[in-house]
Amino acid sequence: MGGTLTEQETKSAVATDVPWNVVAHNDPVNLMNYVTRVFQKVFGYSKERAERHMKEVHQKGRSVVWTGMREPAEAYVQQLHGHLILATLEKSI
Repeated sequence: MGGTLTEQETKSAVATDVPWNVVAHNDPVNLMNYVTRVFQKVFGYSKERAERHMKEVHQKGRSVVWTGMREPAEAYVQQLHGHLILATLEKSI
């Protein structure tokens, strides 16, 4: 029985260690320059990098704006929501 618990804990640890994507989604409300500024503020991106992500969101409907460990990814999603930008979390492939 102890081995099963360890196996489950290991599977859980591996699942959270998988890289996670923070995905920003297009919406009809936010202006493009506002989205650019939010990406700069939240992720510390240059204006050019933030604009690339904003354009991808606008043109393709979504952009992977950050990839990394689950805990900071969740925090980034919450920060984007705090700025009224639709964002989700997904496992990186």
